[in-house]
Amino acid sequence: MCSYCGCADLEVIGRFMAEHEHIVNHLGELRRSIDDEPRRRAAVDGLAAHLDPHVAAEEVGLFTVLSRDELFTDHISGLCEEHHELDDLLVRIGAGQVDLFPRFEHLLREHIDREDNGLFPAAAIHLGGPEWAEVESLTPSSGGVPGENYIGS
Repeated sequence: MCSYCGCADLEVIGRFMAEHEHIVNHLGELRRSIDDEPRRRAAVDGLAAHLDPHVAAEEVGLFTVLSRDELFTDHISGLCEEHHELDDLLVRIGAGQVDLFPRFEHLLREHIDREDNGLFPAAAIHLGGPEWAEVESLTPSSGGVPGENYIGS
């Protein structure tokens, strides 16, 4: 998690960074259960239950607003492609293709690093008050209710 620029002080960014930590914690459970099918499937379901709403919130809120600027369009497109690849890999791991776990873990950690240490600080600098208000209004919680946070659920 970035701790040098203050971007985590922005409510939405702080939430996304906290969710990243939570997702990485669930990744550990998947690693520990990779060779035990029932535990692996439960770990995949648990990780997906946190990853899916997080991805949706990023894409519908922050990514929507940032992608309007051509400076961010290609980067956002790449991050969205990674979201799809991560989803696909997780489904395949749950179905038994456990040899994909190292690739999934590497991609997930690299993806989070690009967001926490690249996109989020850039967004903090680039967006102004009206854009942040729009990001917050567009960003759903896990239950689709703006303003709710799913951390700890």
